[in-house]
Amino acid sequence: MSIQRVERDLNRFRQIVRGKIKKDLRKYMSQGEMIGRQGRRYVSIPMPQIDLPQFRYGARQGGGVGQGDGGVGDPIGQGDGQQQPGAGEAGSEPGQHVIEVDVTLEELAQILGEELQLPNIEPRGKKNIITRKDRYSGIRRVGPDSLRHFKRTYREALKRQVMSGEYNAADPIIVPIRQDMRFRSWKETLMPESNAVIIYMMDVSGSMGTEQKELVRITAFWIETWLRSQYKEIDIRYIVHDAAAREVDHDTFYHIREGGGTKISSAYKLCQRLIDERYPATEWNIYPFHFSDGDNWGGGDTRECIELLRNQLLPQSNLFCYGQVRSLYGSGRFAHDLEEHLGNHETLVISEIADRDDIYDAIKDFLGKGK
Repeated sequence: MSIQRVERDLNRFRQIVRGKIKKDLRKYMSQGEMIGRQGRRYVSIPMPQIDLPQFRYGARQGGGVGQGDGGVGDPIGQGDGQQQPGAGEAGSEPGQHVIEVDVTLEELAQILGEELQLPNIEPRGKKNIITRKDRYSGIRRVGPDSLRHFKRTYREALKRQVMSGEYNAADPIIVPIRQDMRFRSWKETLMPESNAVIIYMMDVSGSMGTEQKELVRITAFWIETWLRSQYKEIDIRYIVHDAAAREVDHDTFYHIREGGGTKISSAYKLCQRLIDERYPATEWNIYPFHFSDGDNWGGGDTRECIELLRNQLLPQSNLFCYGQVRSLYGSGRFAHDLEEHLGNHETLVISEIADRDDIYDAIKDFLGKGK
């Protein structure tokens, strides 16, 4: 089998996989088990058996197209000897199985952006990470074999042989010599790259159960997948709160047990402190995401939250996203209060996540502005 055919089949397979992921993206976005298959650069996506379409030829004695018994317009049956699905005794043939396809996180982000029609983000912060990169900038006559430019080398050899009369069109053999060798040259360049910080805040009070935290976990995975495709470097900070807020690591954020009352302003104050101390808005692209069931301690704390958002957090953030997950015990009032007092603010995005089917729409709400 030629290399070209292998590459062609591989490209067809990739296109089929992309099509299946895009077709069932809403389903994949609601599946938490896919996140557990995430590696450093790849994620394994379960999908049914994939076969590349091809023609299959029957036995010669079986007849050709339009041959055999029957007339024009007769319905085609199952044929003699074929059992209906589920009929008969237990068989010995293998069945259809689900396979797992490894997809890079970059490709997954591209599919997400295409299907949800997400605009590319225009970074706001002026802070850049200066990275050093080697870029090929030209051709030179000396260099290591690993940087040999074969096309330019053979072109020089051909020019030399034509000019000297050595080239024979009937027997076109080109043999480069030392003076024909050409090598890539490079220089080190400084590349400024925008950076961003995601600050996750989650309500872990007694009204937030396991399913609510799972909704947050799945939503956060897709947020990170997209933002990592837009920025070279991303810092992620995690804040949990009940009546008081504290910063935690990744594992604690998703596995901490719920309990206690709710005072949302404690999380907003800690978020603001992190921004003041580590992530000034003039230098960073800032993305706070807050998840709660909307049950706050009282009207006084909600008013304090609104003032913190209006005067400090919203002006400093590229986007401030509030996701309200449905709970049997939460009042759900906080989203209505935000909508009433800050609903027209272009930096604030509010989305309600009742169940896993709403994650798709929440991601589109959060990331659809391209900020």
